[in-house]
Amino acid sequence: MHSSTKAGMAGRKLLMLLAGALAFSAMTVPAYAQQLPLFDAHMHYNVEARSILSPQQVIDLWRKTGIRAVLATSRPNDGTLDLIAQKAPDITIVPFLRPYRVQPDRHDWFSNAEIETFVEKELQRGIYRGIGEFHIFGKDADAPFVAKIARLAKARDLWLHAHADEDAVERILRHAPGVKLIWAHTGMSTPLDKVEQMFAQYPNIVGELSYRMDVEQDGALNPRWRAMMTKYPNRFVVGTDAWITPRWGQVEELAAFYRRMLGGLPRDVAERIAYRNGLSMFGLE
Repeated sequence: MHSSTKAGMAGRKLLMLLAGALAFSAMTVPAYAQQLPLFDAHMHYNVEARSILSPQQVIDLWRKTGIRAVLATSRPNDGTLDLIAQKAPDITIVPFLRPYRVQPDRHDWFSNAEIETFVEKELQRGIYRGIGEFHIFGKDADAPFVAKIARLAKARDLWLHAHADEDAVERILRHAPGVKLIWAHTGMSTPLDKVEQMFAQYPNIVGELSYRMDVEQDGALNPRWRAMMTKYPNRFVVGTDAWITPRWGQVEELAAFYRRMLGGLPRDVAERIAYRNGLSMFGLE
């Protein structure tokens, strides 16, 4: 047999195998999970992404992927304003104020007087439902500006979105007991025992699940995470975290991952984590 014919047959066989694998995967995910709308509670339409994706392309991607609401942030905040300006009737956008003008701001925003002025000016827009995502670790969370932000958020009924270790989260909550906080990545690498302890101690924490690599175990929802999500069904949200431009190319894959994981939960819990919790947090249900 001619080598090109062999190659063609091999290629067709591979495609058939891939198609069979995808079909099997779809069959193993409950039908309700395959169709879950999503509230993306961690996305960034940063200046780098804006150079290759127009606001309309972003809206079209969300529409195609079944993302029906987003917690929108960007560096600078112009990206978020661009998305709002699209006035998409079927995509709910919840804007957060990000305290970064340029990438290096993430390292010293909490001690930079220029950022304090910047945040005060941005808040005058009167559109933001929260502040973040910001990065803060350990004792840096005791900086006077962090305490000010926490108290301001509590007073104005704003959410904080913190990429932080557990030490910093607890310091923030001491500054403003009862302030509402989305814990980006649910600590990312914080031991699950500590996560459970903090969820029990601080009812105002909501865990966002992007980059929490232990959610999946052997291709299915980790039993420990399943138990925690079932115990705290109103305390988790999902996110794509397109923090770098290539991550935008993975949005559909990430949405499929969440639907697969959530398919391991009772339907009502899966629906809450997929989108209802996000809507409820901002009075949108």
